[in-house]
Amino acid sequence: MSEVTNVEEIFGKNVFSLGKMKERLPKDVYKEVRKVMDQGGELSMAAANVVAKAMKDWAVENGATHFTHWFQPLTGITAEKHDAFVTHPDETGKMLTEFSGKELIKGEPDASSFPSGGLRATFEARGYTAWDITSPAFLKESACGVILCIPTAFCSYKGEALDKKTPLLRSMEALSEQAVRIVRLFGNTTATKVTASVGPEQEYFLVDKDLYMKRTDLMFAGRTLFGAPAPKGQEMEDHYFGVIKERVGAYMKDLNEELWKLGVTAKTQHNEVAPAQHELAPIYESANIAVDHNQLVMETMKRVAAHHNMRCLLHEKPYAGVNGSGKHDNWSITTDNGVNLLEPGDTPNENVQFLLVLACILKAVDKHADLLRQSASDVGNDHRLGANEAPPAIISVFLGEQLEDVVKQLVETGIAATAKEGGKLLTGVSTLPDLTKDATDRNRTSPFAFTGNKFEFRMVGSADSIASPNTTLNAIVAEAFCEAANELEKADDFDMAVHDLIKKYLTEHQRIIFNGNGYAEEWVAEAERRGLPNIKSMIEAAGTLTTDKAVALFEKFGIFTKTELESREEVLYETYAKTINIEALTMIDMASKQIIPAVMKYTKSLADTVVAVTAAGADATVQKETLKVVSAKLTEMKTALDKLQKAEDAAAAITEGKAQAFAYKDTVKEAMDELRAPADELEMLVDKAAWPFPTYGELMFEV
Repeated sequence: MSEVTNVEEIFGKNVFSLGKMKERLPKDVYKEVRKVMDQGGELSMAAANVVAKAMKDWAVENGATHFTHWFQPLTGITAEKHDAFVTHPDETGKMLTEFSGKELIKGEPDASSFPSGGLRATFEARGYTAWDITSPAFLKESACGVILCIPTAFCSYKGEALDKKTPLLRSMEALSEQAVRIVRLFGNTTATKVTASVGPEQEYFLVDKDLYMKRTDLMFAGRTLFGAPAPKGQEMEDHYFGVIKERVGAYMKDLNEELWKLGVTAKTQHNEVAPAQHELAPIYESANIAVDHNQLVMETMKRVAAHHNMRCLLHEKPYAGVNGSGKHDNWSITTDNGVNLLEPGDTPNENVQFLLVLACILKAVDKHADLLRQSASDVGNDHRLGANEAPPAIISVFLGEQLEDVVKQLVETGIAATAKEGGKLLTGVSTLPDLTKDATDRNRTSPFAFTGNKFEFRMVGSADSIASPNTTLNAIVAEAFCEAANELEKADDFDMAVHDLIKKYLTEHQRIIFNGNGYAEEWVAEAERRGLPNIKSMIEAAGTLTTDKAVALFEKFGIFTKTELESREEVLYETYAKTINIEALTMIDMASKQIIPAVMKYTKSLADTVVAVTAAGADATVQKETLKVVSAKLTEMKTALDKLQKAEDAAAAITEGKAQAFAYKDTVKEAMDELRAPADELEMLVDKAAWPFPTYGELMFEV
């Protein structure tokens, strides 16, 4: 048995937490830090210098030699530039370590080589990183040594947000300000802040490193671009929640320990639906810390996998024909005096504050369904959404029977006299307890589902940052809260006004509620009848960022300027085109250098066999038929390869971003599918020993 881990001892070991600050900082400095964290404002330089020294001393005691401003550019991953804690040696030649408050608060990485969508020209290099005091610094242990990582925002010399975190922090402040107005209306005078809390469930695949290294598509694209189905997939449903294999279990154990040391509350682990697919889920945290921690989860998953001679695949669809990976973004909002605004209580029909919050959220989701859809868009997610394994591309809200009934009563009569109760679930076994049953079931086909005291946004892709979805959620709900507060604050009769407003919002936006099967074709037709948008791809969703409606929303709360939104739209087109370009070039490389030569060699062996068998006077019918079929498929593949090359050349020559992205979607991606079809059929025909790279059966089952 492996060594027993004491979670309480190692949790947060590598985090400069509030507890460590309290131990190491003078009381007045600690008090100032807490005030800035809770109320905003700037830390004085004197206090910053004290914090920096304490942080550096702690880091050095734990083996750190360098520090970095750790930020999240528009690549969707993290970035870091390491600087050593060194200064000029003294007159005796002794090296001194140093870290100032100025270095803590502000950094200056080169901003020219990150995606900016036109915000920065290549020759305009200056960018700034600014310390996010609300997210704790941490130590990252790797082959580089121990690095002190300081979570930061990233902006240009002109002040535009070049990252995912800055807009998120802006949206959190906007939501808090407007939500406080709502709770004030209901007599809560002690709450000063409302925090968006997030718990992202992370799905991932594991694959053997040696097999991975034989697949250039996995190496370059993160997914298989060729591959025939294995004889067994997920149809037996035996992998889901099944016994975890020893090799995978050892990986999960090390992963948990590394995450716990980083203060990540990794709680749940299990096998997912597809072979070699797994999931990790944390406990809820404030949105910006949850975003930071989810990035750390993804980085750590990859790093730990390498230690176990495996690779971690975070692509949304690494294998065709089996479930891909998503990230369920569980979102709730809570006051700083402990009130969850999404807690319906035992009698939700009588909980007026909850009903107003619910009505506002339904309004927000209905009004900005296109933006919410966009926030979960990335290239890999286009393979999942609407594919009967993830929510459809149509945004709808699942409320469950209890709340749907309450809404129906309010819309029809203006009064919700009753609320359905869950009752008891009778097990029928004398030694088992009867269970208290929830008032509603769950719906795994819903993109945005109410699950008790939170909403679960189920569309987010596994490789994507959760910053954009939560920025959008915070922003659209802040707007709805603001509009409700504007109306209710001036009401002469608050009770009547809030009653009428709830009914109005529910009546106007009930079309967004859908409790049925989101996978059904009937829902597509029904959603169209209701007027709900059905945005099927990432680049079709990109334009929603710059509509007049979107610009008005984000500028109203200072979350994005119009220029920042336009830049992000441009980045999305650029990202899509570059991703499909890499995939197309990888397919061309694999087809021309591996598959076609291997099949040609195989056809020669078949032809030699036909000659030998015929010369021996035996029946060579099977060999001839096989040779004929394989040769025909080879010809089909070569024709498709030539078509893909032409489509790729044409798309690459387009200089305008949006036009190029759509060219890759409409012509290159289609040509890629046409090339894959005969190649996968050939895999089923060619001798396994002759096939040039590992098959699905090996990749998914040899872990």
